[in-house]
Amino acid sequence: MNSTLTSVTDLKTYHENHLKSARLRAIGWELAVMILFGVLAYFSKQTVLYILGFVIVAVIAIIHRYYYKKSYARIAIFKTSFPDTWREILKKHSVFFQSLDTKNQALFEKRVQLFLLEKRVEGIDTEIDDVVRVLVAASAIIPTFAFPAFDYPDLNEVLVYPASFSEKFEIGENQKAENIEGMVGNRYLNHSLLLSKPALLSGFNGKNGDENVGIHEFVHLLDREDGVSDGVPERLADHAYVLPWLHLIKKEMQEIRSGDSDINPYAITNNAEFLAVVSEYFFNNPEEFQEKHPELYEILSKFYHLMPEK
Repeated sequence: MNSTLTSVTDLKTYHENHLKSARLRAIGWELAVMILFGVLAYFSKQTVLYILGFVIVAVIAIIHRYYYKKSYARIAIFKTSFPDTWREILKKHSVFFQSLDTKNQALFEKRVQLFLLEKRVEGIDTEIDDVVRVLVAASAIIPTFAFPAFDYPDLNEVLVYPASFSEKFEIGENQKAENIEGMVGNRYLNHSLLLSKPALLSGFNGKNGDENVGIHEFVHLLDREDGVSDGVPERLADHAYVLPWLHLIKKEMQEIRSGDSDINPYAITNNAEFLAVVSEYFFNNPEEFQEKHPELYEILSKFYHLMPEK
């Protein structure tokens, strides 16, 4: 993942260059078609070949525009100002956003717009407002802040439930014993992420804390980028860190089991849950996390290519 983009201008240039390269390839094909059919028409004296050449060029242009419509929409976003009401939501609710300087806040804001442009955020039996939409986007951006070009390619939608739900996505009277607050979709919801609205809002209360279900679930998505959810985010982690990380997980899990750690005991479920749980703590309360868990803080800083402001 690209970690060299450090400003809105860098991100805009990245997307413009991506679209420019695609457009140049299309122009190359268009020129080749024009030359080919021009030569054929000239020597065969068949005017219809000129017309056919123009038609094929038009088709190439249409296909290009359709295939890269997302890229064109992204470029348009850079001409759209960030709503003041959205900025107030981030300032009020997100500890991470509060800690950023003006330049990085601008980059964060632009990424919120890009995320909401490309991913659907839908309510399931609940109303969805700008607060929920912006905080869903913030949940996605926080763990990937050092990688502005990353856009969760396998995610299409985020489904927001009015409360916790079961593994069969039941809520209310039909719900069984499970009280799930967040889940990366599977089977027919393979490109979805599910969140409980109360849990999402609770994690973004504008104060330091060690729980944030939105961050938790998006870290699971990052972990799964290499094809398996195993607590080793290979898209983020240099191979040199993998073995020390696995040893550290084992050590920290033992401390949790013995009651010598303030990390949420849910972290001992498996390595994937450990990564997600400690990532919540790392982003939501970095000062306390560094003080109590310096080894974890150091390696997560390397994973995420940043040191959260204290």
